[in-house]
This record gives sequence, C-alpha cells and structure tokens, in this order.
Amino acid sequence: MTQDSIYDKKPWLKFYDQGVSASIDYRDITLIQALDAAVQSFGESPALNFLGFVLTYKELSGMVERFAAALAGLGIKKGDVVAILLPNCIQTVVAYYGALKLGAVVVMNNPLYSDRELGHQLNDSTARMLVTQDTLANRMIDLRPLTSVKHIIHTSMGDYLPFHKSLLFGLVAKKKGLAADVRQEEGVFGFKELLAKAAQKAPEVAIGSADLAMLAYTGGTTGISKGVMLTHANLSCNVQQLEAWFPGFEKGREVMLGALPFFHVFGLTTAMNFSIWQGWNNILVPKPQPDELLAAIRKFRPTFAPMVPAMFANLLNHPALEKTDMTCIKGCFSGSAPLPLTVIKEFEQITGATIVEGFGMSESSPVVTVNPFGGNRKPGSIGIPLPDTLCAVLDLATGQKTMPPGERGELVVKGPQVMEGYWKNSDETAEALRDGWLFTGDIATMDEDGFFYIVDRKKDMIICGGFNVYPRDIDETFLLHPKVLEVCTVGIPHPTRGEAVKVFLVLKEGETATEQEMLDFCKERLAKYKWPVKIEFLPELPKSNVGKVLRKELRAGDQVRFGV
Repeated sequence: MTQDSIYDKKPWLKFYDQGVSASIDYRDITLIQALDAAVQSFGESPALNFLGFVLTYKELSGMVERFAAALAGLGIKKGDVVAILLPNCIQTVVAYYGALKLGAVVVMNNPLYSDRELGHQLNDSTARMLVTQDTLANRMIDLRPLTSVKHIIHTSMGDYLPFHKSLLFGLVAKKKGLAADVRQEEGVFGFKELLAKAAQKAPEVAIGSADLAMLAYTGGTTGISKGVMLTHANLSCNVQQLEAWFPGFEKGREVMLGALPFFHVFGLTTAMNFSIWQGWNNILVPKPQPDELLAAIRKFRPTFAPMVPAMFANLLNHPALEKTDMTCIKGCFSGSAPLPLTVIKEFEQITGATIVEGFGMSESSPVVTVNPFGGNRKPGSIGIPLPDTLCAVLDLATGQKTMPPGERGELVVKGPQVMEGYWKNSDETAEALRDGWLFTGDIATMDEDGFFYIVDRKKDMIICGGFNVYPRDIDETFLLHPKVLEVCTVGIPHPTRGEAVKVFLVLKEGETATEQEMLDFCKERLAKYKWPVKIEFLPELPKSNVGKVLRKELRAGDQVRFGV
C-alpha cells in the first residue's frame, strides 16, 4: 500500500463518540478468564435465561467446570478439537466455555447443514468430540464412522426448562419432533448424565492469548468451507473493542437478546461472548422467528439487541407487534446485509432505540467497522473502523494502489481481531493475508469523512458488455419501489454480452406487479447497460441463518431451472 494516503490520516477518528478512544489498553485475558471475572463481580446475577430457566453466573461457571472435567475424563486435552452442533441454548454456552477451559479448539457447526457439509467440517478440523441435540444425534451416530469423531454427547432442548414447561415438553416434544430417543452405543453420552458424574473442578491448563481458540468455517453453503483460525487474543480483543464502542451500556446492568445464532461468529461474539464479558443477562432464543422474538421481548425486556436486517423487517411486519412494548430496547447492532433506511426509521420510532450498522467477517472475529452509537450515523454506511483497526480501499487490478474517496476498490483491514489464517490451507491464507492486511473480497468506497460503504462482493460483480455492474446498485433501485420488500440481483450467462442482469423480487404482502411494470420502473433510474433482461417474482429469498441472501444459490438454481 502506498504511504501517506488519506487512510493513514484516519479521517474517521473525528467522528468517534465521546469517551471512545482511538486505541485500547487491552487486558490480556481469555474469554474463560472473563467468565471468572463476571462470577467475581456478578456471581448471583442472571447470566442465561432459556425460556424462563435462569442460570446465575456462579451456576454457569460451575457447569462449565464440570463439563470441562467431563471432557478431560473422555481424553480431551489442550489442542484437541471439540465440535458443537446446537442452537442457542444453555448447553451451547456451557460446551463452548468448557472446551475453551481445557485449551481445546472449538468448531461451531450449523444444525441445518447437510451430512456432506458437516462431514467435511468434522474431518477437516479433525474433531474428536461432537456435542449435539438428541434430534440430530442418531444422524451423527451414523455419520461418525466417516469422520474423525470418537465421542458424541447429546442433549435435549427440554433438559433445562422451568418445571411447568419441562412437564409439558415431556408430554408433547417427541410428537412434535422436538425430542428424540438416541441409540445407545459405545462412545455416546447424555449431557446431563455426564455432568452429574463429573468432578466439580476441571484440570488446570495453561492457556495463552496466542493459543488457537476456535475454527470458524466459512462458505459452507456455497462450496468447500475453510476453517478460519481465531486465537484467544482475536476473540478477546474484538469483545473489548465492542465494550469500548458502547461505553453507555453498563456492566452487569443490561439484558442481551441472544437471538443471533451462536454457531455463527457474528452471534458468537456480539450476542454470547460480549454478554458474558459485560456480566449481562442473556435471553437465549433458539428459534429467532418473529413470534419467539416478540414473546421474549414482552416477557424478558432486553435492552441490547444484535440482529440481522431480516429480523428487524419481520418484527415490523408481524401482527403481534401491536401488543408488544418494544421501548425496553436501547441499542441495536445490525450486520450481515444492508438495512433499509425505512426499516431503521420505523424500528427506531417504535422502540426509541438506536440502530447502528456495522461490518465484519469470520476472518475478523468478526467486527471491523460500526457506525458511531451516540453521534453521526450515515444511512447505508457500514460505519467507521473500531479502535486499533485500519481500513483502506485498494484498486481491484493489483491490490496495491489506494483509491481516493468515493472510488471503488477492494476493502482491506488490519487489526488485533484479524485471523491467524486458514486451517491447513497456506495458499488461501497467502491470498487473503498480505503484509498483515486482510483482503476481504468486498468492493467498497470511503467518503471524505472516513465512513465506509460496501458496494458488492468482488465475486458478485457482473461484467456486462465490458461494463462493471454492481448488483447492490440495482438492488437499491428496486427497493425504492413501494411494492418491493426484498430484491436480489445476479449475473446470468448471455450469448453476446458475456453476462446479463437478472433480478429476483419479493413483493410486500398483498401486492401484485408485472415484470413489465418493474422493468419500466428501473429504466427511468438505471443506465441502459444495467437494465435486467429478466425479472422473477419469488415468495421469499433463500437466506443463511444470519440473514445473508444466498446469491450463489439463486444464480445456480436459475441456470438449472431456466437454462439461461
């Protein structure tokens, strides 16, 4: 990168909120030590609330100790890999922190993944232990001979419930597919039974900040996923950066809405680890659908809510919103996709909360940039770099020349939260990490104030007749139409242009529209080379568990269905 560029001057610093410093004096402690500190300060305060079943910090720490002791009894030692395949529940938090306490490396897996995807991640990571729920356990027992997994620990969503809910769960769970009988086989254990037999204290293990803490797999739904190596320092520093960014939220006083899936690093850091670092009460939502989210808000009154755009939009469009007092929420953090300005305004008007959009990726633990919480926010921007984080926009051709404000290029980042590299993949590591900079693969711009904007993914750019077409430009145009709820633009093969534009639209409930109507709308607002050759209406867009539209899935499915 060239020296003395505008990025070296860090123009974003003048927009930092009062009380937020450009650099942090980081505490050299692991997440496990942060849990110990929370116990010391808030031992009798609630740490986790699962559908009304509450654990204090002291009780959570005791379960973590016993689970770590149980893992040690099964032969798990420092450096071994423990895989977790669970939704947001008490057992997920206990298993994660219990494995870290032994110095094990954790892999968080998506319960919706196929056997092929899970098999790859288990084998690639060399996982020896798998913690999962009973409804998946028999599948995993069948998969186990094809993987490196030796032991399976299974648990039920009914294991930790209030007494009356536990009784009801026992009566209806199996009929509704919420519980299952697990085959008794060697090396297969029940979570509660294992905990009951475990020692009260785990073995003491020396864990350093540079030690590997977890592998966060990326790209599992669209290709061969890669394991992102995150150290204890990466995770701890990113949480401390969040603590610094939100100084108005007090330790031990707030209530977290734990709705983002913990098996994704966005939810893991912003909703699970951040909550424990702060000594907050975390309301665990295993199924983050509108009914469940609104019920949790009504009953448990969260004050801080990290969510993805689809969650915000779905809450606003749900009929139960009218009977839900949302004014308990003070702050929201949105990521993974752009949040429409109309949604921001309506949600903030209803709640009185402040929503800040940010950006991150698995390779950066994940948070890199966030809009200022108490000051200047810019709609459509991913914000400004966190303390001790550098960002720049480099040319797409060579990746060496800095682009001036307003010009597009690849976003690169540097900071203490950036990964060590990809697990067992030196070629991909060398491509992503260059001279300490993480090349994100995202096309971005920076304005004169130092606020960054994601234009598109580098791989999603459409080259149409020699012109670069950025799908987000087209997406944002169609979102201006009053009938449109969601949109996704993809490139499809074209016999003369190389590629052409196709748009998938989801209309708002009760609305109808024709393809010609939508084509006429965009022709008034887009250059001719950006005009779509086809528009298709869908009831919904395919999304990942963190709300990202699966653009590649739409593109691939379209070629199969329509032969374009």
